[in-house]
Amino acid sequence: MSEHNTPADSPLGKPASYDGSYDPSLLYPIERAKTRESLGLGRTVPFFGIDIWNAYELSWLNLRGKPQVGILTVIVPADSPNIIESKSFKLYLNSFSQAKLAGADALCELLRADLSAGFGAPVQVSVVAQDAFAGQKIEELEGLQLDRLDIDADEYQPNISFLKTSQDDSPVEEKLVSHLLKTNCPVTGQPDWASLQIHYVGFPINQEGLLKYLISLRTESGFHEQCVERIFMDILRQCRPTKLAIYARFTRRGGIDINPWRSNFTTGMRPSNARHARQ
Repeated sequence: MSEHNTPADSPLGKPASYDGSYDPSLLYPIERAKTRESLGLGRTVPFFGIDIWNAYELSWLNLRGKPQVGILTVIVPADSPNIIESKSFKLYLNSFSQAKLAGADALCELLRADLSAGFGAPVQVSVVAQDAFAGQKIEELEGLQLDRLDIDADEYQPNISFLKTSQDDSPVEEKLVSHLLKTNCPVTGQPDWASLQIHYVGFPINQEGLLKYLISLRTESGFHEQCVERIFMDILRQCRPTKLAIYARFTRRGGIDINPWRSNFTTGMRPSNARHARQ
């Protein structure tokens, strides 16, 4: 692994071959510190959190050569030194397609070791077996829908001036949700779509302004993790809530969805990993 890996040098936007041979070297780590520099963040950040990766195109062979399938979930701490570029993650998972393994436990052991090395920190790995697919839930993010607001929107470049609070009112605790977040891949320019939950305690955030701010990110480029951290920092700096948590559920690309959660307070619970309708 090179400490100088850049998005431009990643497998994104480049032809790929699939020979089905297990190959952990396909993973392409990128330092989080590099993506956080643009947010004015150093090594110490004002949040903690996790990235929840779900992969729906996972297959391997049992010892008799019969294909097996499952749904993979990987929980990555937000303080890991690296992220993994998502196409390289997909190529890595595809390298298991002709690998004979003793079972899901053996698969998870390999995944945990390889991904922990790639992210630079221990990760949690689990696989939902085929006979448990029917138990997978779909649920929507909890909170008041910002999208209900009938607004005019004509700014599609990031505009933090939309973020305002009413300091004449008493502090509140709110969960606000929007399904209108769109950002773009920093390498290919392809759109990334997400639903977002904003949970905060502080002076009331102007909801129309907040929705306009989210819409203004429509041409913003960045990896999912970076975009969520930008939203977190913009709201933290502009609105100054005493507590803030941001959770994004991105639609899947290449059979993978990435769902970052950032918070500066704890309730003792992680966010739910249940899919929503668009996932």
